[in-house]
Parts: sequence; structure tokens; C-alpha cells
Amino acid sequence: MLSAAFHRYWRCIPGVLLAVLVAAASLLIARAEEGLFGHAVIEGLVVAILLGMVVRTLWTLPEILDVGVRFTAKEVLEAAVFLLGASVDLPLLLRAGPALGAGIVLLVVLGISASFLIGRGLGLPNKLAILVACGNGICGNSAIAAVAPVIYAKREHVASSIAFTAILGVVVVLGLPLLIAPLHLSYYQYGVLAGLTVYAVPQVLAAAFPVSALSGQVGTLVKLVRVLMLGPVVLFFAVRHRHEATTESGAAPRFSITRFVPWFIIGFLLLATLRSVGALPERVALGTRAVSTWLTVAAMAALGLGVDVRAVRRVGRPVIITVSASLTVLIVLAVTLIRGLGIR
Repeated sequence: MLSAAFHRYWRCIPGVLLAVLVAAASLLIARAEEGLFGHAVIEGLVVAILLGMVVRTLWTLPEILDVGVRFTAKEVLEAAVFLLGASVDLPLLLRAGPALGAGIVLLVVLGISASFLIGRGLGLPNKLAILVACGNGICGNSAIAAVAPVIYAKREHVASSIAFTAILGVVVVLGLPLLIAPLHLSYYQYGVLAGLTVYAVPQVLAAAFPVSALSGQVGTLVKLVRVLMLGPVVLFFAVRHRHEATTESGAAPRFSITRFVPWFIIGFLLLATLRSVGALPERVALGTRAVSTWLTVAAMAALGLGVDVRAVRRVGRPVIITVSASLTVLIVLAVTLIRGLGIR
């Protein structure tokens, strides 16, 4: 048993090292962007996927590398999601206020539902539509990465949904401040809008803090509350797709908590709880967050390395239209929420 496990992991090392090299190059590119522009125009996660896809396009990976790449894209990604829980502070939901908290939950549900219906209406495969909807409704790359394993999504669907969602996220960072004047938004209102619509936490910072410190602080707070919806959403899809875990083997299903709730989601919720009650020191949380970031970038590089560009190209246009239309709906919902709650 131990010998077989050791052999399996040993076979993965070359592919894992390749993914790590691509990830390291991606972070260096992102660092260079920060030096040139003051911030990363394209996140390291997105660079990792795109760079991995370029490598895969120029070079067909041999089996000795492909094994480790697949391991990094799945097992390493699950570990990254697990460790992500250490950076979540559950009491933030209460500090944001019950009305706004309830509004965020409603917006996430409506946003995911609308995006999914748009995607299916445009002919996207069911699982790709789910990934795009979750990325649009919650937190972009992280949501897609967390939902993908529990719905058993194809690697090319994961990579294409992350790439297009993240690219549009950059456009939002640059364009969202232009809505302040026509919508007559205060700095506080704009912070709420940024937190409700921008995909990734770093993008929220880039979209809000240049406007004002108040916008940045409010946007960050609202965004983190929105991220708290990741656990319930992943749990929902894990239960909905639980039968797929045993479909190929044909074995009779046995009850197991880790079958209905994947281990990394249990761990994610456990770490989030420990962080919230103060049982996880800030020093440990910061270290865990750094490790999670590294693992996530490596997993994104592996996803890119495992993708056939022609498959991404085939689903490109519907994904772009779906993400764009979904973002428009999300912005309309967010502005409606701000007006409806009387946020000043």
C-alpha cells in the first residue's frame, strides 16, 4: 500500500516541478507589471494559466510530465482551497450589517442564477455555465477553482472560464470608476458597488483604493463578506453532483461525509472557524495564506498546461458573451441593492 502510494507520488514529481516553474515565471511577470505600472494589470493567476497554455501549445507534454500536471491541477488545487479558509473572518458578515449581509446573499444567488441561465441560453455546456456563473457571482478565479472539483468539470472548461472571467475582471477594474459620475455615487456607495461586482479581492483593491481610502475600505469589507458565500455554494453543488463520484466505477454508494462534503471544504470551514474565534494566530494565518497563494498559482499553471487551446477557442465566444452579459446583470443588481437599502 505504502509502496504504491510512494510510486504514485514519485511519478508526479516531474510534472509538479514543471507547473512550479511556470508558476514562478508567472509571479515574476506579475512582479514586473507592478514595477512598471504600480500594480499587476493581469493577475499572477491569469498569467499562470495563459503561460501554461502557451507552453502546451508549443509542446505536447509527454506522459511522464502529464501525470504530475494532472495531480497539481486537482490535488494541489484542493489543498489550496482548504488553506484559503485561514484568511476568512466569519464575523465580518455581522460587522457589515444584517441588511447589507442579506442583500449580498440575495445578490449572489440571483447573480449565479441569471448567469447560469444566460450561459445555457447561449449553448454553454452545463458545467461550464456553472463555473462561469460562480466566478461571476462570487469571487472569480477562487470560486471557479473551488467549484470545479465538486462538479467534476473538465480541465479545458475550468481554464477557459477562469481566463475569460479574469480578463474581463481587469476591464472592470479600469472601467468601473467611470460609473461614479453618471450614477451619482458617493465614495461609500462606490466601495459597496466595487465589492459587489469586481471578481477578485486584489482587483477590488485596485478598483477602489485609487478612488478614495473610504471606497477601498468599504469595498474590501463587502468583498470579503461576498467571499463567505463560497462555502455554501460549493456545498450546494457538491450535494447536487455527489452521484458522479461513483458513476464510472459502478459501485453502490456508501454514506461518507467526505463524499457529500469534499474534505477540502470541511477543512476550509474548519480553518475559517478557527480564524474567526481567534484560535488561529495572525502569524499562522498569514503564513497559511501565502502557501495557499503559491499552491493556487501552481494549480492554475497546471490547468493551463493541461488545456488544448483549440478546445478553449471552440467555447470562447459564448463564454465571452456570457461573462459580459452576466457582469452587466450583476452591476444592475448591485446598483438596485444600493438604492433599495438606502446606502449613502
